[in-house]
Amino acid sequence: MKAENIFNFFKNLRAKSEGSSGPKKLGIFGGVFTPDVLTILGVIMYLRLGWVVGNAGFWGAVVIIVLAKAITFCTALSMSSITTNIKIGAGGAYSIISKSLGLEAGGSIGIPFYISQTLSAALYIVGFTEGWLRIFPSHPAFVVSTVVWATLIIIASVSTHFAIRIQYIILTVIGISLLSFFLTPDKSLPALPLIGNFEDGNFWYVFAIFFPAATGIMAGANLSGELKDPRKAIPLGTLSAIGVTMVIYIALAYTAAKFIPAQELRSNQMVMVDHARWGALVLIGILAATFSSALGSILGAPRILQALAGHKTVPFSKFFVKRTKTNEPLNAIIFTAVIIEAALILGNLNALAALITMFFLITYGMINLVVFIQQKMHIISFRPTFKIPSFVPFIGATGSIFVMFLINPVFSVIAIATIVSLYIWLGRRGLKAEWGDIRGGMFLILAERAVRIAARFPRNQISWKPDLLIPIDNPKIWSGSLLFIKNIVHPSGSIFAFTVTNTNVQTTEKELTDLLSPFQKQHLLVNSTVIEDTQFLHGARLVIQSLKACSMRPNAIFLTLGSNKEKDKTIDELFGYAVNHGLGVIILRQHPRIAFGMQKDLNLWLRDKSPNWHLAILIALQLQLNWEGKLNLITVAQDPKEKPRLHRFLERLSDQARLPSLTEFHVLSGEFRETLQNAPNADINIFGLSDTLPFDFMHKAPELTKSSCLFIKDSGLENALV
Repeated sequence: MKAENIFNFFKNLRAKSEGSSGPKKLGIFGGVFTPDVLTILGVIMYLRLGWVVGNAGFWGAVVIIVLAKAITFCTALSMSSITTNIKIGAGGAYSIISKSLGLEAGGSIGIPFYISQTLSAALYIVGFTEGWLRIFPSHPAFVVSTVVWATLIIIASVSTHFAIRIQYIILTVIGISLLSFFLTPDKSLPALPLIGNFEDGNFWYVFAIFFPAATGIMAGANLSGELKDPRKAIPLGTLSAIGVTMVIYIALAYTAAKFIPAQELRSNQMVMVDHARWGALVLIGILAATFSSALGSILGAPRILQALAGHKTVPFSKFFVKRTKTNEPLNAIIFTAVIIEAALILGNLNALAALITMFFLITYGMINLVVFIQQKMHIISFRPTFKIPSFVPFIGATGSIFVMFLINPVFSVIAIATIVSLYIWLGRRGLKAEWGDIRGGMFLILAERAVRIAARFPRNQISWKPDLLIPIDNPKIWSGSLLFIKNIVHPSGSIFAFTVTNTNVQTTEKELTDLLSPFQKQHLLVNSTVIEDTQFLHGARLVIQSLKACSMRPNAIFLTLGSNKEKDKTIDELFGYAVNHGLGVIILRQHPRIAFGMQKDLNLWLRDKSPNWHLAILIALQLQLNWEGKLNLITVAQDPKEKPRLHRFLERLSDQARLPSLTEFHVLSGEFRETLQNAPNADINIFGLSDTLPFDFMHKAPELTKSSCLFIKDSGLENALV
């Protein structure tokens, strides 16, 4: 019967807190200001601020307080700006980052942030227990921790509104405890020097000890799903909380510096209790601060987990995403409670404290970075009603990273490595959001700016890579070899494919996309388009003319020569038009049976006095690299006396072009066509082209060489010797 009475008691509490009309939303004071203030005014304020003043002096402490607050203030400004630009959802920081940089980035930050919030609750419970044991030293520590844990979970499970009402009481208690310290009796003790001697550590060491006191600004943002108007509540509540707590910290530092000796400030962590007008009130304030901080973490952490589950970012998403009728993420609360209790049982939470701080700082840094990137992108979609200058998020981002490595370089590296690993794992899961993000636009803008810079310089031969223009007459029956083309352009080249039609444009676009999809799966840069025209040649000419004006234009056209000689005229016209517009030409005549054989060995045929071999060498090197085969350099000597000179020519060319060390040289005697049958066996033979296409030879070459053949003409912009 007792259990039933307890159940009915909490059921009635929930009903009263929610009201008859169902779950209510929180306002600025209850939903943001109060959780933020209670998290910021925590244990460090009571137990470490005196030590900071004792080492730094009053003005030194003020510099530390202002510097720490500057980082969190910049973060709050950035968060305020972005929340007035997007409709922030549940999860606070997770929602902001996800809607800007995608679910992978949001999840890689959100998962560690959730763990940090959860373990922070355990740390605060331990802090409460230590304060409790100072009053009741005979009480078992684990029992005290478990009772506090159970109380917090019950309060969080009843309803958010009920928890906020509890926090109002705690806020009052903390306020009274601070008033008790401000009313410190004047004992006429020597005043502390304005600038301290930093006897226990240098400035940055003292700053690192104090900095966690400035964190906690996400407590309200974590409840974003419970707020009436997040766009209004988060900026006003967060910024006012930072301002109020900074004034409180500076006032506490002044009181400590004026009335308490430096030696006592450095050696006595309970100095606020000992020097308050009513020490018991300060001790109660310490308990209230740790209790409220734990409550804030327990309120925020399950909502982050529920938001992560809402986008299937974490395992068992269907379980964690469920809410009660009163909109409480009960399953997420229960799971979070289990983790907290497990952490309390295992103990040694201090070892994780630095890592927890790292994840908080990375979250701050990412929010600042998101705002800074969007400001610098100058996109019309980023038009927050709360505008801030770009130096604010820059300072916030760099300051967060700086403080991370200042506090603990090892844990900073571990935290960054954890987030990178999570990003890679989430990226492989193929998460899909119902919104867009700025990643594509961000990289596009970076590419556009890179193009602008590149346009100032000539296209350099030393940076040549295969960028192919591929005309496709019919995507359904195209005879080109996708794998062979991939072996030419991989890994850094690109493809621009087009076809021409005046009927069923949408169907043709789909067929062309399906044809090129294997290239995209290989992470190659692929662009394609369908030209509406009645004549293939006319449409092809338009494409070549248009691309000539582009900064990232193709440098060679890839054509296929089939068995139908009626299409030779089309190829001949495309060849001439491409040459006139500065494109290299690559024509494939594929062997109908052998195709590309084992895709290993290549024969490259050269003439010693021909200027047309640079593109042929570059394409041969691309194929040799991807096939991991052997390259044969071949030339023909009609006069046997020329063989020594031609062999030296091949050796010199190989040396200047830095060809692979296993390249073999072959000087064949006789008429050119006769020597084809005496050449080494190869999976492809590569020939140069003159200004006129020898169609008769090109059609017969595969049977003569017993391999597929490639015919290549330079554009004049390539140089295989650079």
